[in-house]
Amino acid sequence: MSDREDSPAATTPQIQSPGIERLMAIMARLRDPVSGCEWDSVQTFATIAPYTIEEAYEVADAIQRGDLDDLKDELGDLLLQVIFHSRMAEEAGHFALADVIAAISDKMERRHPHIFRGAEQGGHHLWEQIKAEERGSKGRAGALDGVATGLPALLRAEKLQKRAARTGFDWPDPSGARAKIDEELAEVETADDATREEEIGDLLFAMVNWSRKLGIDPEAALRAANAKFEKRFRAMEAVAGDTFATLDLDAQEALWQQVKRAGG
Repeated sequence: MSDREDSPAATTPQIQSPGIERLMAIMARLRDPVSGCEWDSVQTFATIAPYTIEEAYEVADAIQRGDLDDLKDELGDLLLQVIFHSRMAEEAGHFALADVIAAISDKMERRHPHIFRGAEQGGHHLWEQIKAEERGSKGRAGALDGVATGLPALLRAEKLQKRAARTGFDWPDPSGARAKIDEELAEVETADDATREEEIGDLLFAMVNWSRKLGIDPEAALRAANAKFEKRFRAMEAVAGDTFATLDLDAQEALWQQVKRAGG
């Protein structure tokens, strides 16, 4: 028996879904080293990972804009990323798409015993308890284990803080987190060139902590601030026309206040 036949992917049941099977066949054709696409056929997990992250953000963007037609397209692009990674894994004899689907199905049933196994209690607390047990079974027993390093820094900071808080390492109320901001800001102001970047990082981390203690999603808050800034800046450009870049800062600030008062 060949190595290919010995692989886990070789014994995976076929997926009975015409739509998925068609997409899998398209990816297999694109990845063919002889007759496939010269770009798709040479990609690796590492080279495709940035596109996977980008597509996830484009899904979030479509949701934020309330554009359901675009959401349909972006979900398709994200699904293609799953197909792409699964195909590369299957080619290497590690696992196939059916294994990915089976694994997440098993996980969802395992983490919802009150729904699928008749347990009396459930909910988010039990979900987190089961996740912790799973990390322990994989030799990852630390409170911060499993927080992906590839997450955006703002989101990862919040997740690290939440994990630490479960051990009791947390401010009892928002006032402690707020005072920490003043402390970190003072350190930024007195930092030299060698340490200023580190101190700015500490300040941002403290801001995330305060936001978390106030019950505000820092990622959503910053995303909204970005959108507001973009809307106002575009409004200023529309008012000033081609002359905007030639205006001095006072004139630009006056325009900013104008569009702000107008509800921009």
